[in-house]
Amino acid sequence: MSDRNGIRLGELVERLGGQLIGDDNLIVNGIAPLEQAEATNITFLSNSKLRQQARKTLAAAIIIHEADVGFLQPEFKGGLILVENPYVYFAKTAQFFAQSELQKQPTLAPGIHPSACVDPSAQIAATAVIGPLVCIESHVVIEDNVRIDGGCFIGRGARIGAHSHFYANVSWHHDCRIGRHAIVYSGAVIGNEGFGFANDAGRWIKIPQRGGVIIGDDVEIGANTCIDRGTLTDTIIEDGVKLDNQIQIGHNCYIGAHTAMAGCVGVAGSAKIGRHCTFGGAAMVLGHLNIADNVHISAGSLVSRSISEPGQYTGFFPLAKNADWEKSAAIVRNLDSLRDRVRALEKMIELPTSTRQESSEN
Repeated sequence: MSDRNGIRLGELVERLGGQLIGDDNLIVNGIAPLEQAEATNITFLSNSKLRQQARKTLAAAIIIHEADVGFLQPEFKGGLILVENPYVYFAKTAQFFAQSELQKQPTLAPGIHPSACVDPSAQIAATAVIGPLVCIESHVVIEDNVRIDGGCFIGRGARIGAHSHFYANVSWHHDCRIGRHAIVYSGAVIGNEGFGFANDAGRWIKIPQRGGVIIGDDVEIGANTCIDRGTLTDTIIEDGVKLDNQIQIGHNCYIGAHTAMAGCVGVAGSAKIGRHCTFGGAAMVLGHLNIADNVHISAGSLVSRSISEPGQYTGFFPLAKNADWEKSAAIVRNLDSLRDRVRALEKMIELPTSTRQESSEN
């Protein structure tokens, strides 16, 4: 059984899997980094560069890969949980302790706060929690166990799937839908007008954005992230997508299932991104491109062409001192003339000796 202040290592392994080496009755009450772990914590080793640090940790137990056992033993005396992917096991362990803490907190009673403004045509499940100063427009559907925190706006015709949670001050515009078990953090704006304009002799003519935003199950949307509605069809975010803070998704984009994007990524309109892709922070994707499944874009990279094969892609110049960078930039600017000179030399090398002599004399 779990201790009220923690859990036995044996029970943790029964819940999450893995192979335990050590005392299965040892109690751990939380998870911590290697250097900060105390005698009642469990920690993890997923980076082989931290092996020496793992040897010295004060933690009661370490989540490790089998390859690291020989290095840690016999110096580390605590418990070891052997798993294929220590980082994933760490995530699941952290979820367990977070859920345990959540259960200790008082639960919010279902219902609608008196200060909320709710249109009579809205369908709100009896188990939903609607916080203070929430505005819910006509024909909205909010399913079971949804939580909408204070100050959120839910536009007409929107639909929020069961067990989803909107943190304070989310703006969810009309005709946008999201599935079950979704999380949307504060300041996110979903379904804003897409950036659509036609140039008429120097004047910008606005193109009405008549589509919506359709988002699947188990999606997480970070603080201040914006997802534009489609122009004529919908912007689509499939199941399991994870978006960090301050991301921009343009109109008519399609983001495949279980793709993850770090902070400040920008995706221009009508880009189609495959499944299980990752994008490092501040990566940029130009509009109307197609990116295959299992493509991984390094942080700060600019994707300026479609990608048809899976793999890791990087598109940035390494950081250097400014003076060195200026020299490199000057070389790049002169590459065309350098190429022409090389081609001329290659032609001279190919000419017969007598012809080269005549050419040099002239």
